[in-house]
Amino acid sequence: MNITFDLLTNERWYGGYCHYGWAQPLGEESESDINMEINTTVNQAMPFMVSTKGRYIWCEDGFQLHFKKGTLSIDYHKSEPIISAQHATLQEAYIDARAKHFPFKGDSIGMNLFTAPQYNTWIELTFYQNQKDVMKYAADITGHGLPSGVLMIDDGWSDYYGKWSFNKEKFPDAKQMIDDLHTQGFKVMAWICPFITPDTTEFRYLRDHHLLIETKDNDPYICKWWNGYSAVLDMSNPATIEWLDQQLSILMNEYGVDGFKFDAGDSIFYSNEMVTYSPTDPNTQSRLWAEYGSKYEYNEFRVTWKAAGLPLMQRLADKNHSWDEHGIQSLIPNTLVQGITGHPFVCTDMIGGGEYLNFHQNSQNLDEELFVRHAQIACLLPTMQFSAAPWRVLSPDNFELIKKSVELRNEYMPLILQLVDHARLTGEPIARLMDYVFPNQNLENITDQFMLGDQVLVAPILLKGAVDRFVKLPKGTWKDRHGLLWDGGVTVTLAPLVGEPIVLELQA
Repeated sequence: MNITFDLLTNERWYGGYCHYGWAQPLGEESESDINMEINTTVNQAMPFMVSTKGRYIWCEDGFQLHFKKGTLSIDYHKSEPIISAQHATLQEAYIDARAKHFPFKGDSIGMNLFTAPQYNTWIELTFYQNQKDVMKYAADITGHGLPSGVLMIDDGWSDYYGKWSFNKEKFPDAKQMIDDLHTQGFKVMAWICPFITPDTTEFRYLRDHHLLIETKDNDPYICKWWNGYSAVLDMSNPATIEWLDQQLSILMNEYGVDGFKFDAGDSIFYSNEMVTYSPTDPNTQSRLWAEYGSKYEYNEFRVTWKAAGLPLMQRLADKNHSWDEHGIQSLIPNTLVQGITGHPFVCTDMIGGGEYLNFHQNSQNLDEELFVRHAQIACLLPTMQFSAAPWRVLSPDNFELIKKSVELRNEYMPLILQLVDHARLTGEPIARLMDYVFPNQNLENITDQFMLGDQVLVAPILLKGAVDRFVKLPKGTWKDRHGLLWDGGVTVTLAPLVGEPIVLELQA
């Protein structure tokens, strides 16, 4: 079935796949096909599009969109899309859609995710997670003048997938380690996934009790993912939930783990032919993984389907260590699409990008300027996450710039926390599109700067070697970090203070 309608003059659309925020907005000149019947990306997806002219599209089961020569065509096979044209602005349409289709339940997210930078052990330890080096990483954080925050112990801390207990050789006294980290001011999260290593005690138990996804032949479904071949938990089965609850409860109650990095759960790892306790499709299993994680105050998700409204800290997918749309150029636009699709508690990936090979001591790819600019983008967004140790990979001068970005974040922390509290209640984005705050000012296409709330404009440097940039100022009077006042309604060329993005505040 198909619905087709004309785009309005200067109408721009956002939404759908956060991973392709850099290719948005879409408008009259766009020619684009978007298949949202299954989330084929490695990031958040919502069957929702919203326009700068106050219209939105919502479909419970996904759809295919076709932008072509000024028309928008919707193909659907299950539930009929809802098309609303009741409002005049992007903000009005978003707020109405959020209330009707993804009401917010965001009040239980852990505030320590926002109050200081997060730290992830992946790039420094990769496949060799161990107690000694985790403690050294933590000691180096505070020893180099960075504040303690949430510390995530990444993949490799357990014996195998599904045996969610600390490997005794790698972590001889995990409880003491976590106690010590708590004493140093850290919250501790551990990496988990919905996969189970085959031919293990846990696998046989889950298989025999039908807690795994199965094939039509009643065999465990084995999925291929980035770490090999694994069986998969059936998140539609209440008994599976009970089993996983027991594993994670031990980690929290006996070891003191504060929460979990819920990795994987990508729709593409499931099959349309799978057999589950309740009828599900790949998107539904991905959604159930996100719903499960939402009950933990400290969580992180990289990929979700229709998870807007849940109290989740949602990270952008691993970014390339590059200046293009697969790296630093994607950070702001993808984050803005996260926000306008109901994911306010966002993270712009590990600073510098998630590919650990770029940070080896002999790597020829490391770009210190890129690393610093990524930190300057992240510092005034909801969360800021380090993995590659900046004191190791950067020169002393560039590391000082990293610390300056953290200081700037601390300066604006009262505002960030105020906006987090507001988002927990309302679901409004924390990092906002320019047109969301200032409609009808020809700001529809601006995605390389953002508003932190309604009063603070942030415009980071995004080009290698640049020392200034164009900034589009909405109407009003703006004050920059140099103390200078600027009349809005124009585009100006501005240079930031050393170690900072360009920041301007709207004057009353």
